[in-house]
Amino acid sequence: RYRRRLRRGSQRVTTATEERYVVTRTIPASPANVFAVLADPTRHKDTEPGDWVRDAVDAAPITHVGQMFAVNMYLDRAGGHYVMHNLVTEYEQDRTIAWLPGQLDESGKHSPGGWWWRYDLTPNGDDTDVTMTYDWSDTSQEFRDSVGVPVFEPDFIEQSLASLERTVT
Repeated sequence: RYRRRLRRGSQRVTTATEERYVVTRTIPASPANVFAVLADPTRHKDTEPGDWVRDAVDAAPITHVGQMFAVNMYLDRAGGHYVMHNLVTEYEQDRTIAWLPGQLDESGKHSPGGWWWRYDLTPNGDDTDVTMTYDWSDTSQEFRDSVGVPVFEPDFIEQSLASLERTVT
């Protein structure tokens, strides 16, 4: 285990453990405006710095815990194109949203990949402090060996929050 803090302007990066990144950035927008982007699967491609996340399979907005939403993805190390099915695990309007990515098995049951994403929104005057957490602590050893975990460095999370800010503002 290790802790690292890095400050750059309106953002703080904390690597709390070897299996979790936590990044906070102050975004000049209301929590409602930030949350509207995060709860819209069609906008997820606009919240990451590359082209890993593609288009949404379903355009329905995220509205509750237990909802599933799917997005098309692309990663060479994961075999190219694939669909990621995300199970919403936390949902508090304009405050928190989280999901557990995975695949559907033959019966249609969600099989988590072992990592999760979470966004916590805190009002800060006219702005919003957005804390993004990426945790891969439950990822299988087989996946770690074949694809590599984490699949990116903390700067990817920082860039994701910068992309979210550009999308919202």
